Amino acid sequence: MGKPTGFMEYQRRIVPYADADRRLGDYNEFLVPLSDGERREQGARCMDCGVPFCHSSFGCPVDNLIPEWNDLVYRGRDKDAFKRLMKTNNFPEFTGRVCPAPCETACVLGINEPAVTIKNNEYFIIEKAFAEGYVSANPPALRTGKKVAVVGSGPAGLAAADQLNQAGHRVVVFERADRPGGLLMYGIPNMKLDKNVVLRRIGIMEEEGVEFRTGIEVGVDIQAEALEAEFDAVVLTCGSTVPRDLPVPGRELEGIHYAMDFLTGNTRTLLDTGNCEKAPVSAEGKHVIVIGGGDTGCDCIGTSLRHGCAGLVNFELLPQPPTERTDEFPWPMYPKLLKVDYGHEEAIKRFGKDPREYNILTKEFIGDERVEAVKTVRVQWKKDENGRYQMSEVPGSEEIFRADLVLLAMGFIGAEKPILESFGIDTTGTGTVAAEYGRFATSRKGVFSAGDMRRGQSLVVWAINEGRGAAREVDRYLMGRTYLP
Repeated sequence: MGKPTGFMEYQRRIVPYADADRRLGDYNEFLVPLSDGERREQGARCMDCGVPFCHSSFGCPVDNLIPEWNDLVYRGRDKDAFKRLMKTNNFPEFTGRVCPAPCETACVLGINEPAVTIKNNEYFIIEKAFAEGYVSANPPALRTGKKVAVVGSGPAGLAAADQLNQAGHRVVVFERADRPGGLLMYGIPNMKLDKNVVLRRIGIMEEEGVEFRTGIEVGVDIQAEALEAEFDAVVLTCGSTVPRDLPVPGRELEGIHYAMDFLTGNTRTLLDTGNCEKAPVSAEGKHVIVIGGGDTGCDCIGTSLRHGCAGLVNFELLPQPPTERTDEFPWPMYPKLLKVDYGHEEAIKRFGKDPREYNILTKEFIGDERVEAVKTVRVQWKKDENGRYQMSEVPGSEEIFRADLVLLAMGFIGAEKPILESFGIDTTGTGTVAAEYGRFATSRKGVFSAGDMRRGQSLVVWAINEGRGAAREVDRYLMGRTYLP
């Protein structure tokens, strides 16, 4: 511990966003990094606490050695910090940008002071490593002669592929989209995760021997038997991509779209043309309603604002979260707190108010051929005799909201059927693949599954955790033992 009193001397300083007016003009990343000296001070705030909950079960899912590399950041030993970071996380450039940082809500300093800026420190370490040339391709010295197919190139698939390749197996990643990256490429807008950052990592993996085959949908363009004939093992990491629908009257009207279709089309157009003027679904000049909160809802808000929408409202079925921890979410649990994310801040800047409406239920979409309005009712939540929250409608609280474009951002309910049917594997009642965590083996021999496809909708950092775990079990299956962490 280089600075025993650092947490008392330095205040928490997060990496700020660029001014909302400036960043609304483009789709570029909007973080404004601190200077090296300021970042050293943030590393010094780590307390070297007796039990570092930041990488316990409440904190980092990939078990990052957080106190170690915080100390190395403070000491200016950036290359050593990079080496520590890469021991546990294949892609810190992704998590350092888009992870909600459960490590910080589990930080011991966070009990009574603002937590250490762990996520920002991680971002600093990996970007410093790229800038200084510490990151380079490192192909395995020996090959095992075994071949593994990884289906899906999101964070779980990339992590599994990276680990299996380093173990010496030949790895081919199948991706149905035109570019690799899965959720990282098309599910997260460019202003949160620049696609050049994703392609930078893909390029390193290719140099190390991983092959990417894009434009191929397993279960449609190629069936399970063909994969099994070519490969010694298969890892399914296709995500939980079936969107939750809203089957209310008027759902068939034009102008109602799933959030991921909206975001994917926007990013693909941006990458193909350099701008979003010809995005397949545009919010320009429209009154937009985003149904569903969370990160996806916020991304729809930020993208709609960049299109130049005329109005914006975000419906959330649940009550407004508290601003501080409650007895329901004591430290070190990850709390459900009110946060003003980048999209909310931009909407406030553009329209003068927070776009979110809480305790609101959609009852009907109104229009002739296209949606013109949304009918809603307010709801209230109360605990029943078993302590479970129950929802009821508030009489006389019906409202009509103007809407030219409705985006459904209500989450996902499982994996898609074609690939499940092709492999004939068992599934759970929630539509995910039945594969025990820690083993990751499906009901079909030699076929494994990880990430959202197995656990359901979750975080990028959990996908990396599962991809690494699945790789370890695949290596054990192929070789009889494994040395993968």
